[in-house]
Amino acid sequence: MNPEPKTGKIPLLIVAGPTATGKSALAMELAVRLNTDIISADSAQVYRGLDIGTAKPAAEEQRQVKHHLIDLVDPDQGFSAADFQMEADLIIGQLWQGGKLPLMAGGTGLYIKAVTDRFAFGPKGADPEIRAALEKQTGAEGLDYLYSRLKRIDPQAAERIHPHDRKRITRALEVYALEGKPISEQVAQTKNRESPYRLIYFALSMERGALYERIDKRVDTMMGQGFLDEVRGLYARGYNQKSPGMQILGYRQLLSYLQGIMSLEEAVAEIKKQTRNFAKRQLTWFRREKRIEWVEINEMISFNDLAENIYLKVKDITQ
Repeated sequence: MNPEPKTGKIPLLIVAGPTATGKSALAMELAVRLNTDIISADSAQVYRGLDIGTAKPAAEEQRQVKHHLIDLVDPDQGFSAADFQMEADLIIGQLWQGGKLPLMAGGTGLYIKAVTDRFAFGPKGADPEIRAALEKQTGAEGLDYLYSRLKRIDPQAAERIHPHDRKRITRALEVYALEGKPISEQVAQTKNRESPYRLIYFALSMERGALYERIDKRVDTMMGQGFLDEVRGLYARGYNQKSPGMQILGYRQLLSYLQGIMSLEEAVAEIKKQTRNFAKRQLTWFRREKRIEWVEINEMISFNDLAENIYLKVKDITQ
């Protein structure tokens, strides 16, 4: 199937928003109606073996609707936004050529933006050895030392990155070491790249108190489903704090419990607290996106009706 005649662009339907708002349920309803697959935009679901704590779609859901970009790497392997962009572009093209409307759903704003805004990633990607050396240096010298280095080599990037944002500081220094040029140059190049996609972009929101209550219940449900046993099994296989997958929210807290660093009650309370904070950050991220049509979720909203309304808006695109 060719891109739309009017724009020359491939339509891309996106369902985003904070955790626990019901993105996955809505995406499932839409995928069934549209007879399409789901492209997961979730940086935690790319890891094999991280199922309960990432709310990965159940086997029955995956039988009903094919999900892409889940279970891609082991917990001790890295996976970047650049990797996601490359993989997602390929799948989007395949789905459209097969007569299906590409549907992306998830809460990792960076992954989605890497696709929609055509981030100009460097050709060399990532280097585990450089990243490990930077992490070691952080432990020895402190994060302030790395941030001061970033200010010297890339003041523009340092201005945008918070001094306590360890992940982004490390990534910026890694890019400089790999590419020999600052990451801010990639940002400048990104602004000049045109997207091949026409976005049909929805995001779910919810009253904060109701969302926090939903998050707490969700964590309790995960614990009842065997989340602790899942983490125990991963730990037994040798995955620890150095493994990227075990640094994910929920996994790192339960790992701390298994190592005797905190009690189980403290670990669960910390998961709930950090998940609420995470949802707040997600909402802030997506609120900056002007192309989104927001949908407020409450007890009166039926995902079935919501999916039907969205379906009626987009059904003619693949006809």
